[in-house]
Amino acid sequence: MYFTSMSLVYLAYFGFLSFLALTVLYVLLFAVAGRLGKADDSGPLPQTPRLRRIGVLIPAYKEDAVIIDSVKANLRQQYPAELFDLIVIADSMQPATLARLADLPIRVMEVSFEVSTVAKALNAALARIPDGQYDIMVVADADNIMAPDFLVRINAAFEQGWRAVQGHRVAKNTNTGVALLDAISEEINNHIFRKGTRSLGLSSPVIGSGMAFDLRLMKACMTNLRTMGGYDKELEINVELNGYIIGYLEQAYIYDEKVAQRAIFENQRTRWIAAQFQFLRMYYKKGLAELAQGHPTPALSMLRQVVLPRVLLLGVLGLCTLLALLTFNPALWAAPMALLITLCFSLFISIPAYLRQRVTLRELMLIPMLMLSFGRAVLNMRKAFKRFMHTPHTGSPDVHVP
Repeated sequence: MYFTSMSLVYLAYFGFLSFLALTVLYVLLFAVAGRLGKADDSGPLPQTPRLRRIGVLIPAYKEDAVIIDSVKANLRQQYPAELFDLIVIADSMQPATLARLADLPIRVMEVSFEVSTVAKALNAALARIPDGQYDIMVVADADNIMAPDFLVRINAAFEQGWRAVQGHRVAKNTNTGVALLDAISEEINNHIFRKGTRSLGLSSPVIGSGMAFDLRLMKACMTNLRTMGGYDKELEINVELNGYIIGYLEQAYIYDEKVAQRAIFENQRTRWIAAQFQFLRMYYKKGLAELAQGHPTPALSMLRQVVLPRVLLLGVLGLCTLLALLTFNPALWAAPMALLITLCFSLFISIPAYLRQRVTLRELMLIPMLMLSFGRAVLNMRKAFKRFMHTPHTGSPDVHVP
């Protein structure tokens, strides 16, 4: 009986390690591809492109603290002012904020829901926009600041034939250790899941903001969304199911406020993990069916949700290595240690030099605490199944341009 029990333990251990190994190899593959390959805007901009009408949708749920400053900053585009509109979708905003927005050269669409979500806000706005009013719809968060040439680069991508693209979202603040690590996490994801994926000819994932779509395509793909907080994942797979590849524009920068406190970090990751789980549960059959029919792109969008978040993967591998070392059995600790080293290498080559240079011992000491926050986020993800867990923004002057 003892032998049988121990055999089952070893089988479970190495089975779990096999899953972790596949995850690490996935990360390594796309990290190396991101180093060797190019994004979709690596060439020169078109000299005389057709200038398209662009609408910038800005869902704003209780974003009174940041919306005025971000709108004013986003009006300073190099794109002709008469050819783009900022469209603030105002949900639960203060009357004073709405009055100030009314004085700006933008469109304001007020919405109200019993349970607010970004998907509901976007669909309400899209329902009020007739086909043909805009050629391109951009989505930006209320705290986002588009680089002055952002819309120029979006238009250039559509001139080259794209109908769905993801811009390069980077941190606009690194004023705390948590914010710096969050900025690093964002850039790792950009390198692996966007540049790396496109380098291998696959569709880039979208990330909820800094993305642009053909108006009719977006309307078609935004209908009948089912997840509470993962609308961008559903939008992505619906674009792919319609036969389109999503491009990645590495030079089209949009600046995003990173969370500066552990409590907000944990709340945000709880929502993200819940969305990842819901999406996987709802779409795995469709993804596998597409794979069986020879369409790998939607399947990969679904299977990507199986990949553990990098901080959580680091923590799990670190814990496995530590526990295995306590057995003094090389057969048990060699594999997790090799995977941990491989993962660290993959993440290191995915971090831009300007962020690597900012990391000190203080940030390294924070990583175990963020691992614990991720663990709690996994345990608390059921909270996000029933309500939208909003991430508050405060605004930050600490803008860093790579």
